[in-house]
Amino acid sequence: MTLLHLLFIDLPVRMQQTQGPLRTAILTLFTLVAFAANSVLCRLALGGGTIDAASFTTVRLLSGAVTLWLIVVLLRKTSIRVRRGSWISAAMLFLYAVTFSFAYISLSTGTGALILFGAVQGTMLLAGLLSGERPHLLQWGGLALALGGLVYLVFPGLTAPSPLGSFLMVASGIAWGIYSIRGRRGADPIAVTGENFIGAVPLAILVSAFAFSSMELSTEGIVLALLSGSVTSGIGYVIWYAALRGLTATRAAIVQLAVPVVAAAGGVAFLSEEISVRLIIATVAILGGIGLTVLRRERIVQAREPRAE
Repeated sequence: MTLLHLLFIDLPVRMQQTQGPLRTAILTLFTLVAFAANSVLCRLALGGGTIDAASFTTVRLLSGAVTLWLIVVLLRKTSIRVRRGSWISAAMLFLYAVTFSFAYISLSTGTGALILFGAVQGTMLLAGLLSGERPHLLQWGGLALALGGLVYLVFPGLTAPSPLGSFLMVASGIAWGIYSIRGRRGADPIAVTGENFIGAVPLAILVSAFAFSSMELSTEGIVLALLSGSVTSGIGYVIWYAALRGLTATRAAIVQLAVPVVAAAGGVAFLSEEISVRLIIATVAILGGIGLTVLRRERIVQAREPRAE
C-alpha cells in the first residue's frame, strides 16, 4: 500500500502543492507524453503480433479500471460505482478503445495519432456549432484547413494509410470527442472516469469472447496493454486533471496539438517508422488549422469578458 500511496496520492498531491507555471508545465508534459505513449504502446503490441486487438482492449480497460478504483476507493476513501447515467459515456469510452486498437493493426503511430486528434477536435468543434456558436471567418478558415489536411492524409495514393484503419481511427476520435464533451458535466472527473472504465470492461470482454478463435497472447503483449491501461491511461488521466487546474480550456486544447507530434517521434524512436512527406504536410495543415480556430475562440472569449475598471 505504501508504494501505491506514493505513486497515486503523494506524488500528485505534492505536484499540486507546487505553485506557478513550473507545476503546470511538468504535469502537462507528463500527460502529453502519456497520451502519445498510448499510441506507441498499442502499435508496439499489435504491430509486433504480441497480442490481438480485442485482448489488448480488454486488458487496457480492465487494468485502467483497477488502477482508478485503487486510487479512488482505497486511497481517497471515497465510493465509486457505475451510475445509470454513465452508461452512455462508458459505451463511448469502449468504442474509442476498441476502434483505437483495431485501427493500429494497420496504421503507423504518427498517422493514427494525427487522425485520432483531428477527429476528436473536429467532433468538439461541430458540437460547438450545434450548440449555437457562430465561428468567425478565421475560425471557418482554420476548420477548412484542418479538414482539408485530414482528407489529404487519407486520400488514396501510394503513401495513403489503410482505408479501414483510417475509418476505425476516425470512429475512435468521434467517440472520444463525445466522451470528452459528456465528461465536462462531471463534478469529480477522476471518480467518473473510474466508473466509465468499469462500465466499459464488460463490453470489451464481450468483444474478446466473439474474437476468441483469433486470440493471441504473450507476456510482452499483456505487459504493453497493462502499461497502456494503468500508467498512460489511468494515471495519465489523474495527472491531466491536476494539470487542467493551471490551464484555460483554450490552452489545454492548444497543448494537445503536441500529442501527434510526440507520438510520431515515438514511432520513429521505438518502431523505426518513417515519416512521409504526406504525413508532414497533413500534420501542418491539421494542427495549424485547429490552432487558428482555437486561438480565435480565445480572443472572442477575452473580448466578451468585462474589463476591470
